[in-house]
Amino acid sequence: MCKGIHLSKEKFLYSETTDCIQIEAAPFYIPERSSPVDNYFFYAYTIKITNHGQQRVQLLSRSWLIRNGKKEENEVRGEGVVGEKPFIEPGESYQYTSFCPITTSTGNMRGKFKFRNEADLDFWVPIPVFFLRKPETFFPQVHA
Repeated sequence: MCKGIHLSKEKFLYSETTDCIQIEAAPFYIPERSSPVDNYFFYAYTIKITNHGQQRVQLLSRSWLIRNGKKEENEVRGEGVVGEKPFIEPGESYQYTSFCPITTSTGNMRGKFKFRNEADLDFWVPIPVFFLRKPETFFPQVHA
């Protein structure tokens, strides 16, 4: 129970539930912060974490694997997210937005969050892989 994966192409929303913790990722391209001629593509993403379990959990740390279109990888690890280590009550959600510049027009991110439950047990929850792509690459124009 409390397991599953879902992708909504209409909203570019990627979702996965593990151990009753749902992680939703919604990436988006920021053209005004990008400079394609300089191989600089600025993406942001919103992460929503929902606790579908019976215990309060605390997000302790994160680990990301960021891959650009040339399959070059960068690993990022750190405490909490955006300077916080939030507690998430049963039935509640926590949401934040961050960013990721890459050197190619496409890429992807995946990772995991480390949580602690009320029994002081630590556990990892995967962040579903999500793709960093400009909107027009999802829905290319058809030319007659």
